[in-house]
Amino acid sequence: MRLAGKVIIVTGAARGIGREAAILFAQEGASVALVDVDQGGEEVAAEIRGTGGNAHFFQTDITDRDGCQGLVGSALAAFGRIDVLVNNAGIVRDGQLVKLSEADFDAVVNVNLKGTFNMTQAVAPHMVERGTGSIINVSSVVGLHGNFGQTNYAATKAGVVGMTKVWARELGKKGINVNAVAPGFIQTEMTESVPEKVLEMMRSKTPLGRLGTARDIANAFLFLASEEAAYVHGAVISVDGGLIT
Repeated sequence: MRLAGKVIIVTGAARGIGREAAILFAQEGASVALVDVDQGGEEVAAEIRGTGGNAHFFQTDITDRDGCQGLVGSALAAFGRIDVLVNNAGIVRDGQLVKLSEADFDAVVNVNLKGTFNMTQAVAPHMVERGTGSIINVSSVVGLHGNFGQTNYAATKAGVVGMTKVWARELGKKGINVNAVAPGFIQTEMTESVPEKVLEMMRSKTPLGRLGTARDIANAFLFLASEEAAYVHGAVISVDGGLIT
């Protein structure tokens, strides 16, 4: 097992990519702390425990700094240490620039950018004290190339790349690897309401000819969380089927 003995926090773990990653991590021998505002995260944790894995669900709003600190304390009490943090939680509130409301802009910034900051700042001191750890941030192809109608989302995902680069400089000498994954168009619950003509446009721009799956992204997380990625640091790994923007 590639993650035997590791303890991993996954935010946004109730569904989609986060759920898939939590299950995969457990299959590879990790103990998993699942974090989400959605109580559905308990069902995922129960599913993992039902197959012999070790998982606990912590219902937490990552925009709440005190809540993030409390979560980390609870995870340490439950598992004894934290080896990997996966900052996966994110939301979308799309709208063209001239129509985008301040409330929707702020909501996306608070979850995608500030939430990633809150969680990392809460976990990092523990990793620094131990002299080891891995932080995996989730950006997006949109953060690298932009996308029509996604001013707020693109800004946050570009910001995640920037924070990844800074934290790699600050934490590398402390024994902590920091990297980001930039998914392309991924088939999750979020795409279920997308019109078929839009999905077909996404496929047509992707040389592999299909949307990505949650497992495609989870596999990238698995690599970065494992010892195989010990010398991968400050990287932004695109998992996008060769997307042509």
